[in-house]
Amino acid sequence: MKYLRTFELIEAVVRAGSIRKAAEDTNLTASALNRRIQSFESEFGWPVFERLPRGMRLNPAGELLMQHIRAQKTDLARVQSQVADLSGQRRGHVSVACSQALLPYFLPRQIAIYRAAHPGVTFTVNVRDRAQAERDLAAFSSDLALVFEPVHLVEFEVLFAMPQQVHAVFSRGSPLADKTELRLSDCLRHKLVLPSAAYGVRHLLELAAMRRGQTLTPALETESFELIRHYVTREQAVGFQIPIGLNASAQSGIAHRPLSDRDMPPGRLLLGQMKGRTLPVASAKFAQQLTAAMAEKSGI
Repeated sequence: MKYLRTFELIEAVVRAGSIRKAAEDTNLTASALNRRIQSFESEFGWPVFERLPRGMRLNPAGELLMQHIRAQKTDLARVQSQVADLSGQRRGHVSVACSQALLPYFLPRQIAIYRAAHPGVTFTVNVRDRAQAERDLAAFSSDLALVFEPVHLVEFEVLFAMPQQVHAVFSRGSPLADKTELRLSDCLRHKLVLPSAAYGVRHLLELAAMRRGQTLTPALETESFELIRHYVTREQAVGFQIPIGLNASAQSGIAHRPLSDRDMPPGRLLLGQMKGRTLPVASAKFAQQLTAAMAEKSGI
């Protein structure tokens, strides 16, 4: 506990990139903040910052220190959560990095269910693409990640894998709705509204098109799945999303159908955490709830 305030100040300098800006953010004078950092470096035995003409940045020793700081913070949060749990307060904080697909229906419902039982627990939801979500876990910025088709999985401990068949999204009344089996080639005859390359849905679509010797040429490319759902009604276009983020009855004017397995096998929506990390109580219990909900939706 002795160094917690100093750790907070070091983090402030890292975020701000300079003593002057960090001093403004922490309501200290620049000279006072600089003395705190120098005093810590003297006691620590090594400098942790490179002093540059235009600011400050961590040196290799500082990078190692930041890993320690983040680990200390998450361990303290875990212990505080456990103590609160023992006292019956059920307090804590849960941070989740997730794909946009989880935002409209699945995640709000799960958070509301959890908070109904544990109203003292607060949440942060960080909207991330699949690579960003993994970086969030590694940096301890998020406790849990819900991500479709992750990129690396090096430090990603999978808690549950949920199959998700990519669905075509189109305006209600489209001839695609009448297909007995919806093939990718049927969709490629229409104008395409595609998620950007950072998202797993786009990655699977590119692979499927490549196997057919075709190229995807979107009329509209976007990072917003909400825009995809709305734009398909404007130009008789076809978009693509995973079903956990779709509910045609909740949005008039759209319909959706799964693409044939012959063109594209299901992808995986993964719930995970940083490998080897012991989660705070609230986050661990929320992970258990998510696992049960995903298993139920998967029919497991």
